[in-house]
Amino acid sequence: MQLLIVDDEPIIRKGLAKMAEQCELPLSGIETATNGVQALEIIREQVPDIIFTDIRMPKMDGLELCKQLHEQYAHIPIVVISGYSDFEYAQKCMSYGVKHYLLKPVTKTDVADILETLMKAKTKGFLSLTKYEDWIEQVEHAIWMLNLEEVERLTEQWKQYCLSSELNVAQLKELLKECITMLVKRLARKSITVAPEKSEERFLTREEAFADFDRQLKQLTAELTVKRSGNYKDPMKEAKSYIDNHLSQEITLEEVADMVGLTPTYFSSLFKKMTSETFVQYRIKRRIELAQKLMAVPHLKMSDIAAEVGYEDYPHFTKMFKKMTGYSPSEYRSILGIK
Repeated sequence: MQLLIVDDEPIIRKGLAKMAEQCELPLSGIETATNGVQALEIIREQVPDIIFTDIRMPKMDGLELCKQLHEQYAHIPIVVISGYSDFEYAQKCMSYGVKHYLLKPVTKTDVADILETLMKAKTKGFLSLTKYEDWIEQVEHAIWMLNLEEVERLTEQWKQYCLSSELNVAQLKELLKECITMLVKRLARKSITVAPEKSEERFLTREEAFADFDRQLKQLTAELTVKRSGNYKDPMKEAKSYIDNHLSQEITLEEVADMVGLTPTYFSSLFKKMTSETFVQYRIKRRIELAQKLMAVPHLKMSDIAAEVGYEDYPHFTKMFKKMTGYSPSEYRSILGIK
């Protein structure tokens, strides 16, 4: 299991990492971050199993980090570390699902005990957090695309994976409830509010729990269909249109992903799959295509054209243009009969 330690104090950060290493517990790796912003970057890339976080940090404090994690990675257990004077503030994290706290100064025994407790809880019916995150990404996209066959396929895939674990009925019910909650939150970020009927049934078997989960997923899709009333927007078309309309600006992949309501990692993967190009490759291609059109206008200066398609550095523009077309800008204009 992987541990992420978030603290802006180098001595405390290194001390916690050293104590965790000395616990003789099956940790596969220990990552560290200096604030919530850096932590989120690591979490998006690696999805750690356990997170230790300080409460007061620059850029993004522990409270905001807990809020972000509650919305996006609700399955990751968080241990909040605070001084006695900050504990009342730290307790606000309870509204974001935080159940574990350590008061400074933290001892090796404190670290060992909390890690052992969390690891035991995870091994009882262990599910891969990476698989959970991947499934949520895929099924959210399928629901958003109103692809009923894909939703059904992914549901069956998730069912087989969950049933192969050692989760009991209560644990499975709680997991599936969190899945629905996460999907509702993600759809809400797309300005779509859906609310499937909550089940009050006491399921006797895991199959029954999953049947109810399947019902809620279908209800989500049905509600989404009605609310959109056919006004569906393809996220890839929206993304490409946004890139095309901002070629002169240095927009980022994260900015475009946020605009279409997808996480950067999933957006990058989906964009490559749907267009056979990376985000960067597509933007370069469209910039050079626009430059070729503008070069056909005789009175436009080459430096102005370069700036218009996002290249303030003219030598860099020349290099990219030749790489994409096989000609330098001046050679291309000569072919067009423009001097």
